Amino acid sequence: MSFPEEVYALVRQIPPGKLATYGQLAFLCGRPRAARIVGAAMLRAPEGLPCHRVIYRDGSLCCDQAFGGKEIQRRMLEAEGVRFLPDGRADLRAHAWEGPQLPA
Repeated sequence: MSFPEEVYALVRQIPPGKLATYGQLAFLCGRPRAARIVGAAMLRAPEGLPCHRVIYRDGSLCCDQAFGGKEIQRRMLEAEGVRFLPDGRADLRAHAWEGPQLPA
């Protein structure tokens, strides 16, 4: 499986109302220094992938190149119950995804 495919497989597992960071996804794929590559993969992601749930490590939203802009991404997240801090960043403490569920 290619690196972007690994990233997409993880993104599919992020439930509504939860957030992952680019660096977190890179780490989970075994490439902890590849956060920018994860970002590039998100820009080329297949339609229907919940890329709006992937944000910067400080809670900032994606660049304006994706989703039609930050406001659209914010609306998508708010529709899933994600709260935002007064400075406009997503509340990662309240909505952080802890990673994929391991088989029991």
